[in-house]
Amino acid sequence: MTDVPVRIYHNKRCSKSRAACQLIAESGVPAEIIDYLTIPPSREELRALLGKLGMQAHELVRRGESVFRKYYAGRTLSNEEWLDALIAHPVLIERPIVVRGNRAVLGRPPEKVLELLA
Repeated sequence: MTDVPVRIYHNKRCSKSRAACQLIAESGVPAEIIDYLTIPPSREELRALLGKLGMQAHELVRRGESVFRKYYAGRTLSNEEWLDALIAHPVLIERPIVVRGNRAVLGRPPEKVLELLA
């Protein structure tokens, strides 16, 4: 699997995301870096990512963001409504998400990406 590239959904302002990128670079595995704030994932991409992560949409939500506090705090939303929220406000997407083949990890802590690099 050493020739299978990784895709990282990255926020350059995030130290965890930068650390994950560094680990990937040091591994020598080719990587596609997606600035998900500029190019947000589509609904279909989010569904695929959640499936690979084994997560529900609400588990991918960053609850410390001001957008969360303003629009979503204290609300109970369906999976589809959380997908709508993540699409409308990509800053709510937890990061970094690293994908390789049919597997994905949330890089928190960044060392979690090592699971995909072996």
